[in-house]
Amino acid sequence: MSARLFFLFLIVPAIELAVLLQIGRWIGLWATIGLIFATALAGSYLARREGLATWRAFQQRLAQGQLPGREIIDGVLILLSGALLITPGVLTDLLGLLGLLPPTRTLIRRFLIRRLQRMIEQQAVRLYVSFQGTMPSDSAAASEAEWSGRPRSRPHYLNDTEA
Repeated sequence: MSARLFFLFLIVPAIELAVLLQIGRWIGLWATIGLIFATALAGSYLARREGLATWRAFQQRLAQGQLPGREIIDGVLILLSGALLITPGVLTDLLGLLGLLPPTRTLIRRFLIRRLQRMIEQQAVRLYVSFQGTMPSDSAAASEAEWSGRPRSRPHYLNDTEA
């Protein structure tokens, strides 16, 4: 893990600086600064547009009583892409823009899902689910009548036998 952090906090900024200096030599100082501002503006526009579209899709899936799994992953990818766009540098901006464009975000999401599935199958990661509020006990007395008249404190798609 420390090697990854070393790469992230020392090597990536050094590479970014070298790339920015090289671009500055090719196109000049002011054009390089303009490029940085242009990617920031384009990225903020895309992040806002894609974030709002993902939020609407998230709410629509919830309203239909479905789990918004894809929308959650897209939301995280959009958030991370926005953070990459805030970081000064050409390479991080390029990665951030790739995460904001729907076709490339779909590819990234598929890759992440496959990787997570492999990690779960290899038992390299464990997933825990918890519910807020009170849950009925496992006894036979815990029936659907116990839940009537109160807001449900667990998703409606679970039966009492699946708890």
